[in-house]
Amino acid sequence: MPFGPLTLITPTAAMSSAVHGGRAKCLQRLVRLEMPVPVTVALSFDAVHNVALGNMPDMDALLAPFGDAPLLSVRPSSQDPDWGGPSAVLNVGMNDARYAELINYIGEEAATRSYMRFVQSYAVHVARLDPDEFHLPEYFDAASLREMMDTYEAETDALFPQDPAVQLSEVLRAMARAWDGTTARLLRQAKGAPADAGLGLVVQAMTAGRNDGACGKGVIQFVNGTTGAPQITGRFARGWQAEIRDVGNDVGNDGQGQFYITRDPRGKSLEEIYPEVFAQLVRYGDLCRKSLREEMEVKFTLEDGRLMILDAVRVQRSARASVKIAVALAEDQIIPREEAVMRVEPAALSELLHRQVDPRAPRDVIVRGIAASPGAASGRIVLTANEAQASAARGDACILVRRETTPEDIRGMHAANAVLTMRGGVTSHAAVIGRGLGLPCVVGASDLTIDRKTNKIIGLDGRSFAAGDMITVDGTTGQVLTGEPPMLEASLDGSFGTLLEWADEFRDIGVRANADTPADAQTARNFAAEGIGLCRTEHMFFEGDRLGVMREMIFAEDSDDRRAVLDRLLPMQRADFEALFEIMVGKTVCVRLFDPPLHEFLPSNKAGLRDLAAQVALPLPEVTERVAAMAEYNPMLGMRGVRLGIAIPEIYDMQAQAIFEAMATVREKGIEISVDIMIPLVSAMREVELVKARVDGIAHAVRTKHRVDFDYQLGVMVETPRAALRAQDIAEHAAFLSFGTNDLTQMTYGLSRDDAGRFMSSYVQQGVYAEDPFHTLDLEGVGELIALGAERGRKGRPDVVLSICGEHGGSRSAIAFCRAHGFDYVSCSPFRVPVARLTAAQLTLAERV
Repeated sequence: MPFGPLTLITPTAAMSSAVHGGRAKCLQRLVRLEMPVPVTVALSFDAVHNVALGNMPDMDALLAPFGDAPLLSVRPSSQDPDWGGPSAVLNVGMNDARYAELINYIGEEAATRSYMRFVQSYAVHVARLDPDEFHLPEYFDAASLREMMDTYEAETDALFPQDPAVQLSEVLRAMARAWDGTTARLLRQAKGAPADAGLGLVVQAMTAGRNDGACGKGVIQFVNGTTGAPQITGRFARGWQAEIRDVGNDVGNDGQGQFYITRDPRGKSLEEIYPEVFAQLVRYGDLCRKSLREEMEVKFTLEDGRLMILDAVRVQRSARASVKIAVALAEDQIIPREEAVMRVEPAALSELLHRQVDPRAPRDVIVRGIAASPGAASGRIVLTANEAQASAARGDACILVRRETTPEDIRGMHAANAVLTMRGGVTSHAAVIGRGLGLPCVVGASDLTIDRKTNKIIGLDGRSFAAGDMITVDGTTGQVLTGEPPMLEASLDGSFGTLLEWADEFRDIGVRANADTPADAQTARNFAAEGIGLCRTEHMFFEGDRLGVMREMIFAEDSDDRRAVLDRLLPMQRADFEALFEIMVGKTVCVRLFDPPLHEFLPSNKAGLRDLAAQVALPLPEVTERVAAMAEYNPMLGMRGVRLGIAIPEIYDMQAQAIFEAMATVREKGIEISVDIMIPLVSAMREVELVKARVDGIAHAVRTKHRVDFDYQLGVMVETPRAALRAQDIAEHAAFLSFGTNDLTQMTYGLSRDDAGRFMSSYVQQGVYAEDPFHTLDLEGVGELIALGAERGRKGRPDVVLSICGEHGGSRSAIAFCRAHGFDYVSCSPFRVPVARLTAAQLTLAERV
């Protein structure tokens, strides 16, 4: 058959996945490997599109290769198998005459079963009739067939078509139109398919054989789809056009023709019954792996004992298996390392780093929110940070449920197994801290109600759950579930590390981690981060007894009193930095000086105010008044960051001294460390000059006292639009500019990241914003500011180090943006470091291609 809209699949036929689809091209590859593939004709994308428009191909030419009275199957062939397609239709060509022949050939029951399956499929998928009217009976006989035919004729006012050409043309038309339907279009676009993605169809001869036990149907694969380990699994059913019951890979002899694939003490197997066929399938599997460069699932039939290969598709696999398979193929030199790196979706690594709800487990959903930090965890409901700490002290797993979290809740978050909040978005406090801790987190569950009087939470459907009840937070899907469903444990096997080592060979941008505690730093080190790109020191002040000391400092009357209180914090901070530096030996640690407004350290409820009054030995009314006086209308834009460091310089002085004394101590131990000190919320060059002068003076004093040198640089966190615009001046006094995309996005848009979740989905749905700018870096607006800041920063200091350290830092678009603008590194939460390493490598390799 000449090349055109219809192509007989032969070894030399002109075919491609872009014209005929992946299934058609794969069948040609199987033919080229000399596998026994039934006669198959492929319809191109254009041919199927024309069918949808009513322009049918030459049916005589289409049917000619199949001979007289064929039985045919029609299957979809999209360019990417993941895009799906309409349901396959089998036994096209079955009619009364062929049915009568088959009764003599295979018996009445088998012939009736085949005919009724075709009528059912035709009625549902072609005539679009109600599926409930065409259920298959328990026993197949002439009476049940007649009843189904009568139902079809009553519903359509027409006889069931008997002409194979008419049947086939109607099947082609139905499948073509189904592909162009609105629902199908939306479903495949959700999977990444372009709007104009084409569909091919393959028409294949169905195998025939006597119903004497030498016939059967099966599927076999040679790798475990969950673990990726080599393992022969599959299903086999004996009998003419036997039906394989989809009950997983553990199918044995159930007395109805279902068998194991490999030898098994529990029952008979294909390997025992047809050892030559089994050996042939194993050879074909190895041939597919080496020639198709992929682990394939092979669908086959037996026709009077003769093996026929119907199809081969890529084995469906878990994230863990996808990594293991890609690495194994590269280690066996079937594919190059570059291709192995490109084959693994970065998101798959996120699944490997966290426990997940078993996909086979039933899900009883209480409420849905925003998936803010991946992974899943079960625990008993607690409603305060103190309750979470008490629960952890008892050894009980707990879920911290809050309206929204504040810095005061950090201790409770550390103690909890997961966090659930009613408010917030993907860059809210709970989300950011959750990702940093590797803690499953669902935020913005606005349909949830917290009743503090009864200590209960109430879901959308009115069900209530008391404190102490067991729930599960699935931060990967955004669902909150009842009870404790089975989990799949995190998997960090050797293939994971090997793949990332290969990725590091190819990427051309650094990847650091945002880490605030020694535990965070150790996680970053375990994931091979190249250093710490952001250490938020304020989180250290919420640990243990430090919160009380901070409150004393806030209530101090003058500079000397503040310095006296801070002297008590100094050894604590120094110990924190020493622990960080010892873990990150040989790397660079970027320490951000104190950033939040002081009111965040003060209590807001009556009980907390009473405790504070007792602590600072002041009357409760005076304490209440002073706390109220410190409140700001808009704390995000108030006295925080460098403004606080200039207004109350004792805080930055203490932190600088702690940093330098820790550096001197670890240096005396022989530990090499480089430290970047970052000034937050800068908007003017003079701010940098003032802080730099004090920091340099303290560094000189510590060097003189300890008689040891150490390496540090001072830079700026660019998170205000003015800092980006004035970057040339600022860079003259800053060795590095690190763009904090969280606050820079807030200030550029004039949006609060904690409140935007209330309307953001509506904005995205209506096209106001293409994406949530707190989830995906806004390259047009915020990106332009960053690019402008980078360009001007280099004018002020050609060797200035550039990076981003906001929550966007691990995303593909942000990494691509940073590479395009010559940034030195990105910094993200520790659990996103592996994803960022793989993403950076893939972007580099994609440019080479």
